[in-house]
Amino acid sequence: MTEVMSNLYQIMVILYAISIMFYFVDYFYKKEIIRRTAFWLVSIVWILQTAFIVLSVLETKRFPILSLSEGIYFYAWLLVTLSIFLHCIARTDLPVFFINILGFIFMTIRLFAPNNLNPVLKTMESEMLFIHIGFAILSYAAFSLSFVFSVLYLILYHLLKKKKHTKLWSRLPSLSQMATWMNYSIIIGLPIMVISLLLGLESAFMKVEGAISFFDAKIIGSFIVLVIYVAIIMLKQRGIITGLSFAWTQVYAYFVVLINFFLGSKLSQFHLWY
Repeated sequence: MTEVMSNLYQIMVILYAISIMFYFVDYFYKKEIIRRTAFWLVSIVWILQTAFIVLSVLETKRFPILSLSEGIYFYAWLLVTLSIFLHCIARTDLPVFFINILGFIFMTIRLFAPNNLNPVLKTMESEMLFIHIGFAILSYAAFSLSFVFSVLYLILYHLLKKKKHTKLWSRLPSLSQMATWMNYSIIIGLPIMVISLLLGLESAFMKVEGAISFFDAKIIGSFIVLVIYVAIIMLKQRGIITGLSFAWTQVYAYFVVLINFFLGSKLSQFHLWY
């Protein structure tokens, strides 16, 4: 990473932290100017993130998505994009705040992630591979959204059950709205993940010499994630899990996503991210 890009990244992290601080202060004081300041700071972070991606493309002559560090950065960029989208379209305050906290966590994790590329990369690099990884991270972003709404659903459910009248009441969507968004997030994420897995297997078979073991940790982990979310959506459609149980299953499923994202890549024999 060049000195310019390193300094740019530090500025992004600082501005992101300040914006989250403003969102936190807005929770207590509920001032329009504070909320607007937080939003515009996040917007500036998104612009800088996009500029960072452009500089990376110019430096590496490819879309920066092939190492674990680059994957985490793209994932954080997607989370910031989602937070801006929700702010402009859905006008939801607390979901935006929680998504930005998640994005900030991954922005800081990226500082410690290895940026080296697997030697297999040279034989597998293709448009199909970029789409495979990009779609995988897009599905993770969709599952992250379902995780955030699940957590907020559990918070609101607790408030309603305890009959606690707090400022959270005015900042949270209704239970039915959050259940709908949880459902839509999974429905969007599932087909994207299926496409990613199909493209990944096809790319591996076409580009890598020798047979690919289906018992590879990353392949097994990805299919486990897929099966879990398919099971969740099927159980939801059949009315077996509803409301509280629907939210809890998505919270647990997201932890499986994170395990697969980090540990699965580390244990994989041929996957690119390690």
